[in-house]
Amino acid sequence: MRVLGIDPGLTRCGLGAVEGRPGAPLSLVAVGVVRTSADDELGARLLGIEAGIEEWLEEVRPDAVAVERVFSQHNVRTVMGTAQAAGVAVLCAARRGLPVALHTPSEVKAAITGSGTADKKQVGHMVTRLLRLGEMPRPADAADALALAICHVWRGGAQHRIAQALATRRSAP
Repeated sequence: MRVLGIDPGLTRCGLGAVEGRPGAPLSLVAVGVVRTSADDELGARLLGIEAGIEEWLEEVRPDAVAVERVFSQHNVRTVMGTAQAAGVAVLCAARRGLPVALHTPSEVKAAITGSGTADKKQVGHMVTRLLRLGEMPRPADAADALALAICHVWRGGAQHRIAQALATRRSAP
């Protein structure tokens, strides 16, 4: 199963794709970020994020997309921008008919490190270790996107297989 993880943000939207299945070693497909300038208007920034995600979807061709579920933060302005970027990510995946899963930050941290309260450095170290990388992906948004993809393979893989089986059964003559 190939999963594209998306860590939404207006300035840096992390993207990371992994391939694997539960219980087997995972492999890195691609990792990076889509950047927009804080000086640009909101519409232009969202269009930039959309174009970047569409490019990734075309190149990576994932079976599923995992997006960080936006949670309430103290800074309303930050959470709104994150939610808008997350909406663009969900829209891009839906346009292609890809299944989308939303995972909370604590769910991802627990899946990757064993602790739902792990910090970004701990998550980055575990992503590096799990994917057998020579160095930690940077910036942290990129590592977080890979963590989302890994979490989905491990936790969402069974749900994906069930959905595929049902779709196959429905399309059979």
